[in-house]
Amino acid sequence: MSSFEMIQAAATRLRGHASVTPMLSSPFLDEIAGRRVLVKAECLQHTGSFKFRGGWSAISALGEAERTRGVLAYSSGNHAQGVAAAAKAHGVAAVILMPADAPELKIDNTRALGAEVVLYDRAGGEDRSVIGQALAQERGLTLIKPYDEPQVIAGQGSVGLEIANQAKAEGITEAEVLVCCGGGGLTSGVALALEGMAPGLRVRPVEPKGFDDVARSLESGEIQSNAEISGSICDAILTPAPGELTFPVLQRLCGGGMIVTEEEALRAMALAFLRLKIVLEPGGAVALAAALFHPDQIEGDAVIAVATGGNVDATLFQRAISSYA
Repeated sequence: MSSFEMIQAAATRLRGHASVTPMLSSPFLDEIAGRRVLVKAECLQHTGSFKFRGGWSAISALGEAERTRGVLAYSSGNHAQGVAAAAKAHGVAAVILMPADAPELKIDNTRALGAEVVLYDRAGGEDRSVIGQALAQERGLTLIKPYDEPQVIAGQGSVGLEIANQAKAEGITEAEVLVCCGGGGLTSGVALALEGMAPGLRVRPVEPKGFDDVARSLESGEIQSNAEISGSICDAILTPAPGELTFPVLQRLCGGGMIVTEEEALRAMALAFLRLKIVLEPGGAVALAAALFHPDQIEGDAVIAVATGGNVDATLFQRAISSYA
């Protein structure tokens, strides 16, 4: 399992390759939330999301033989692009298994980064893990899982190291840190990093309504699954259940999960564009939505929201702006 030391090592390998993303704020957002709101803009990371960190961490940790054989990843788009970009930079061949109903932008970007894209029918019930296992065995590829992988978690944890330093610079030592959560790789990585550097900052996962497996798992104390695996505009964080590696960390270090609607995610996208001048995708906006529209569920005078990604199709972004700007 990942550790604080692994996160520090991953951050060292990422230095000079990943961006140190800014922590943004706006008095207009503070007024809506009724407290100070700081937004960690991972949408400005390479490939448009935090996933570049985990992809680089995992590929940079591979041995020469594994790099020669190539890597495999499965993803609806952000992990796909992160792994594809990291693989290209390391001269490693990458095969990416993506759902056919993933946003066209994400599929096109992954191909443009040099990866071979293999599509599967998520909506029709095809299991990506079964397909991926067969591909990996057939071609001798090393699988880089999107969240339940120690080096991926370690790379995502570098976000937490930056949050700790940036919050300290802002005079914030106690606050809730809201993280858009799918399988829990980023959420658990940030929680481990903050445990080591800023224990007064407590992580809380945020999910879209109808896909709240992490919140239900934390409440019940056992891993819960979602009834559906598609059907939300928050495609970036739709996963079947928390990871076997991530859930124990979430259970130990995180506060209760928060849930937002698709409409709240779209409103948060519009406000992020108007007030912070950043572009978010729906799955990357749910933490900000929770900070803005569910203030009664948050404690303290300040809240930190991680804006995890900005890879949104133009038509969906236009819908957010035209409806809520």
